[in-house]
Amino acid sequence: MPRFEVQEFTLCDGWINTWSCWEGDTDERIPETFSTYESALSALDDFLEEVNWDYEEGNIESPYDRNDFRIVEVKA
Repeated sequence: MPRFEVQEFTLCDGWINTWSCWEGDTDERIPETFSTYESALSALDDFLEEVNWDYEEGNIESPYDRNDFRIVEVKA
């Protein structure tokens, strides 16, 4: 079954998944993936909306550029 991840372009590593989440009740963080393209896109939209709000509130120096992100299918 396919999975999808949000990748960010970084100068040092190129396109990588910089998002992580906790696995179960442990302290182990794993790369975050999504069951559908649509759920990954929704998570990315929510993230960019929050970042834009932080920028408008003066909490961060500059907003993120949507073009620095992409959603790709990965093997489960």
